Amino acid sequence: MLDKIVIANRGEIALRILRACREMGIKTVAVHSNADNNLKHVLLADETVCIGPANSTESYLNMPAIISAAEVTDAVAIHPGYGFLSENADFAERVESSGFTFIGPPASAIRLMGDKVSAIQAMKSAGVPCVPGSDGPLGEDIDDVIKMARDIGYPVIIKAAAGGGGRGMRVVHAEASLAAAITVTKAEARAAFGNDTVYMEKFLEHPRHVEIQVIADSHGNAVHLGERDCSMQRRHQKVIEEAPAPGITEEQRNRIGGRCVQACKEIGYRSAGTFEFLYEDGEFYFIEMNTRLQVEHPVTEMITGVDLVREQLRVASGEELSIRQEDVHIDGHAIECRINAEDPKTFMPSPGLINLYHAPGGPGVRIDSHIYSGYKVPPYYDSMIGKLIAHGADRDAAIARMKNALTEIVIEGIKTNVPLHQEIFQHAAFHRGGTDIHYLEKRLGLT
Repeated sequence: MLDKIVIANRGEIALRILRACREMGIKTVAVHSNADNNLKHVLLADETVCIGPANSTESYLNMPAIISAAEVTDAVAIHPGYGFLSENADFAERVESSGFTFIGPPASAIRLMGDKVSAIQAMKSAGVPCVPGSDGPLGEDIDDVIKMARDIGYPVIIKAAAGGGGRGMRVVHAEASLAAAITVTKAEARAAFGNDTVYMEKFLEHPRHVEIQVIADSHGNAVHLGERDCSMQRRHQKVIEEAPAPGITEEQRNRIGGRCVQACKEIGYRSAGTFEFLYEDGEFYFIEMNTRLQVEHPVTEMITGVDLVREQLRVASGEELSIRQEDVHIDGHAIECRINAEDPKTFMPSPGLINLYHAPGGPGVRIDSHIYSGYKVPPYYDSMIGKLIAHGADRDAAIARMKNALTEIVIEGIKTNVPLHQEIFQHAAFHRGGTDIHYLEKRLGLT
């Protein structure tokens, strides 16, 4: 087992990793910016190293500083969490070439799945269903592209191969707009990602966002842990996630999950990962793979009893998974609300001092958060300050527990999106389940 690791992240995920390490007897090194001296995991870690100023490009994205921290503390591995460098193949390579273990997939898998075009080609080869599209980069001949769009059928969407986070995409409803949309998307992709490769897909008008959690080791073992529904979104950012997804049958789960497991084996995947799909009219369409731990992994943990961070650490140590597919059983229902330091109406970030914090509790309630009374939320990073999770025997029970928890939670001194969550849990459409990815924006009048 790894004896000491660097946690190359901040906030609630850094604390989540630290807790798993403590349970397993692994020592921890917290690297942090000079704005994060008072983070909870920094206060609890065995060792700490300041790696730069508040600007993330000079700290949490500073590869040499993070690797140097591992060197000076005699750590043996680096866990990137999510965000920052977690899906950076160059970082994974540099970690390994420097003699440390990267707690994540091989750089080759990150690189393959990080490019949307190569990812789609790999998934088609593995038998994973994909959205009808160009099956590769768009060429320069606009007449060929126009014919392709006619064959696929409007509306279509132009996407950057290196895109992510909702950037680098344009929906085209008519042929007259196609050429201009391609030009604009290429320019945006070049500016944002340094890669102007774009491809085309059929645009599904009322899809849900359903994803499959997988975990694989270096011994040829891989399992899926069921699906999550992440359709409650605002500007491509998830707000509420739940597992299992409403309306997905066991037969559908096993069929699509089995294909994802097979894909893991074919691409040589290792560690935790998530296959993301659009789901419409009973069909799954692959859109991308997140080659890291997901923000919403707790809902999967709650319904399966599998500790995903613990499994990541086992796999990175060279051990086999502690579970096989026949060991995975779905127990009840879980829902997660992302708690953000932001105005619930304007969504503007709300950094500042938390004067009072009280965590909710009770049966089936879990909160993953690094905040505490007296903690000052910095203005430099993502606004998420916690994740509130509720588990129940069924979906109705999970909803009831979440409504209680949202009533109990107290965060004073800054604005949060708790009122937005409380409102959503009053919506009849949410109670019915199965809303599409456009529902929340339409409800909020953002479209």
